[in-house]
Amino acid sequence: MVGISAYGAYIPRYRLGADTVGWNSRQERAVANFDEDSVTMAVAAGSDCLAGRDRSLIDGIVFASTTPPYAEKQCAAIVAAALDLRTDIFAVDVANVLRAGTNAVQTALDAVASGRAGQVLVVIADSRQGPPRGETERASGAGAAAFVIADQGVIAEHVGSHAVTDNMLDAWRSPGDPFVRTWEDRFATEEGIERIVPAAVSGYCQRTNMETSDVAKIALYAPDARRHARLARQLGFSDNQVQEPLFGAVGNTGAAFAPMLLASALETAEPDDLLLTVSYGDGSDVIGFRATGAIALATIPPMGVSGWLEAKRMLADYETYARWREVWTLDDASRRPAAASPSVSALWRESDKNVRLYGARCRSCGYVQYPAQRVCVECRKVDDGEPVRLSETPASVFTYSMDYIAGAVDTPLVVTVVDFQGGGRVLCMMTDRELDEVHVGMPVEMSFRKLRVVNGIHNYYWKAIPRRTPEPAAAPA
Repeated sequence: MVGISAYGAYIPRYRLGADTVGWNSRQERAVANFDEDSVTMAVAAGSDCLAGRDRSLIDGIVFASTTPPYAEKQCAAIVAAALDLRTDIFAVDVANVLRAGTNAVQTALDAVASGRAGQVLVVIADSRQGPPRGETERASGAGAAAFVIADQGVIAEHVGSHAVTDNMLDAWRSPGDPFVRTWEDRFATEEGIERIVPAAVSGYCQRTNMETSDVAKIALYAPDARRHARLARQLGFSDNQVQEPLFGAVGNTGAAFAPMLLASALETAEPDDLLLTVSYGDGSDVIGFRATGAIALATIPPMGVSGWLEAKRMLADYETYARWREVWTLDDASRRPAAASPSVSALWRESDKNVRLYGARCRSCGYVQYPAQRVCVECRKVDDGEPVRLSETPASVFTYSMDYIAGAVDTPLVVTVVDFQGGGRVLCMMTDRELDEVHVGMPVEMSFRKLRVVNGIHNYYWKAIPRRTPEPAAAPA
């Protein structure tokens, strides 16, 4: 039996909504912070998915996005390192098409079914931008989903797939384009999604000998709420069969849209429920999953879609979002000294420290140091440390400062000293914070973020954020 054995999701903390000055829309959408991109969101979703699991059993990773930070550089490798996966795994990037998310899921299903891998992690993340204050910007959102595809411990069994490939230029973005371009609405709807998706769903039903009435929930892609409702009716699905599309709460998350809806459906699925995932983009993928009896006993991800939906903050004004996502360029940006290019050799040499966030625990006395040192500062033992991953260890603020003259995008720059539960201390920036909530003793967690981009090099590191995920339960005495 091949299918989904675990799932997770991620939605950025901040939203544009009715209370956001300058947004001029009651429609709410999730927005990535200035230091977030598809890689950092994929890491967050992957962490949610892998919570409590033995990640050494993962044999491969597939990363999907229409907004990868690199045009030539494997993003799956970055995500794998940040999630501390083994190095002897296969890695695949799937990009440049809206159905990249379901392409990635199908790739993982095929890998496991063929026997090439026992468990494959699929991470899908997107943060697409539309022209300022246009319909695409209002409908879009940022988010990520993750799944472990396996042949054991399956909570949703794969029950067939069908694909249609059709060269359709209704939405596109060329190299150098900051925003998604779209063609005339009626053409894109009638000759695009409303022609292609029904053909794909019909083909799936014929191939699997199923009817639309057999479906418990359909995770259906559409560019906006209006066309989503219209397409669902056209396909013959009743309202209670359609998974809530999250328009007005998160928005259209591009390649991650249908997978996020699938993750949301899994949160409430019951044994024998048929869940249909339908994507769109130069064709359509239809993938079916049937919930097994194991789903009733499955470990629910720490957050999942529902948890991230609740853990939100509204942005005060549209200008903040525009500055974060570079919708327009600020005049004072050109007056700041150019940042120095990071050393590629140093990035490689310090990967365990900076990307995997490894410290070291002394085998003799148990003292934890970050970064790892040859000599234990507590007992002075030499070369007797073992690696310890700190990225998912509960932490709290020991002390902090606020720098109003650092030239940060999100002024003031909050610099914190963070103490980890069980030992270890790190100096790092804090992000996703409101100034009135920062205090000594504040519970925080670590989040993989982008420091800066210089000479095309995306420099990633870990930052502290206010704790949103539940703290791991203490081990029994």
